Amino acid sequence: MTERKHLGERADADAVTVVASVAGLTIVDVGCGAGQSSRALAAMGASVIGVEPDPIQAAKNRAADPMPGVVFHEGRAESLPVESGSADGVVFFRSLHHVPVEAMEVALAEAARVLKPDSGILCVIEPGMDGTHFPVMRPFNDETLERTAAQAALEKVARRLFRDAELFHYVQYPRYENFEAMVERFVDRTYLDLRREYVQTDEVRALFEAGRTEAGDYRFEQPMLMDVYRGPVR
Repeated sequence: MTERKHLGERADADAVTVVASVAGLTIVDVGCGAGQSSRALAAMGASVIGVEPDPIQAAKNRAADPMPGVVFHEGRAESLPVESGSADGVVFFRSLHHVPVEAMEVALAEAARVLKPDSGILCVIEPGMDGTHFPVMRPFNDETLERTAAQAALEKVARRLFRDAELFHYVQYPRYENFEAMVERFVDRTYLDLRREYVQTDEVRALFEAGRTEAGDYRFEQPMLMDVYRGPVR
């Protein structure tokens, strides 16, 4: 196993710039959610194709105020609406573990398909399961199986689809003004079946309270894993 290089505290889009200058590149953001990272990459000069499988969120993305350099589509990781060999980069920002476990290997092969031969880069960013943030989420959104499967798929498939691999990790510190702010963050996602009553439990409140700071807000640690693969094998 290649040792992970530590990048300190980073935003997700900023972490990508450690391995490539994105200005002028065509990048496919797979499972783009509400498109925050797509827009961040476009602000750095990339041309971004944001692909979101959830039809409700995909419709919201298309209806949002347009931003130069970003185009949104509805589509699945297993069948990207992108021509073969046309993209400089494919990124999964916390989205590979949302792909059905049985389709993860297909999704990685699909990423390799759309990348330019030799020069294409795949960047997969996944949340780690240590730190203090995941234990708060686990009672209502336990992704242990899915996150473990995502790492296994990368180890099994991505390493044979690409010539070179680099592994990194960094850290983020999510902050919330109060418990309700945390609840709103998770129940307002149409691609997650999380009802408010799943989150607003005594167990979750007690775990959340452990993150209280002297300032009165709440701060947690979220380690992030970034796997970078270069040179798709044809």
